[in-house]
Amino acid sequence: MDVAASILAAVLLVIIQYPRLLIHQINGESIVSSINRQKCNIYRGRWVKDKSYPLYDPNKCPFLENSFTCLRNGRPDKFYLQYRWQPSACNLPRFSGRNFLRSSKGKRIMFIGDSIGLNQWQSLNCMLHTAVPQATYTLTRNKGLSTFRFPGFDLSVMLLRNAFLVDLVRDKRGRILKLDSINIASTWKGMNTLIFNTWHWWLLTGRQQPWDLIETGNKIYKDMGRLVAYEKALTTWATWIDKNVDQTKTKVIFQGVSPDHLRDWSKPSWKNCNGQKQAFLGRSKYKGSPHPAQVILERVLRKMSTKVDLLDITTLSQLRKDGHPSVFGYGGRRGIDCSHWCLPGVPDTWNQLLYASLFQN
Repeated sequence: MDVAASILAAVLLVIIQYPRLLIHQINGESIVSSINRQKCNIYRGRWVKDKSYPLYDPNKCPFLENSFTCLRNGRPDKFYLQYRWQPSACNLPRFSGRNFLRSSKGKRIMFIGDSIGLNQWQSLNCMLHTAVPQATYTLTRNKGLSTFRFPGFDLSVMLLRNAFLVDLVRDKRGRILKLDSINIASTWKGMNTLIFNTWHWWLLTGRQQPWDLIETGNKIYKDMGRLVAYEKALTTWATWIDKNVDQTKTKVIFQGVSPDHLRDWSKPSWKNCNGQKQAFLGRSKYKGSPHPAQVILERVLRKMSTKVDLLDITTLSQLRKDGHPSVFGYGGRRGIDCSHWCLPGVPDTWNQLLYASLFQN
């Protein structure tokens, strides 16, 4: 056996004997990753303190929404900035903005969803900008489409605001939420990566409700059960994806339901997220029932013929009651935001998980 064959045999032996670990290259930089997803669920783990966090300085990302920059808005505590997600059976690679940019050269990534998607999109833009602070970037907005572009890498990271994923139109009857119609989806074509989310707006009522009527099955309803409507819309979305997405060209990811903390599940006397300063630590599972919207989402995804990666952020985010803007967000002391997340903060971890989903075997 020649030298080259001996080396190859030795490498194969290591991989066979130690299948959980593989050191692989992304444009010349090594990261350690799990290659056995059945043995390592990166979404099951715990929050640990890590003084090397946060991953970026928000003051160096002037494009961040004021409603997310809790430190700028006067939040005095900083404990919430120094948590790292630690999977139980493996380690997440530390996010590398340079690897992300080089591996995504010439590509188009689109987030589609509501303001929770905006939260994650802005987090990712800041993480990438921090990695190459001298690189030129452009930020353009055209109605509901925002595009953050790195010309040097020919990379566009876009956000299309569409809170329901299906069509919301206006006619003589008023604002109609069409659960069976998805004409808006024509904008999604030609992307290399699609990242969807929806749920945040489905429970809005009264003056905040953005529709007057719901249409499905050629029938008009004044209203219907929100979970029922949500599942119908997701089914319409899933049908479009199965019929129109070429998996050899486009990767599809769905962000799990982002939980709010309007009430605290461990201490009913806590009415909302205001004043919360620490995450729930340890390996204990979330004590409440599974989020009903997440149950529906997973059911719809299981029925699809297209492979959709679930960015399963629900449980790990439920453990972060401290991560919301609270009174240091859009409303200031006049309003409490327990739905969105501070930046830096929890969405940065979502993007570390996205990084693993995009670039690891």
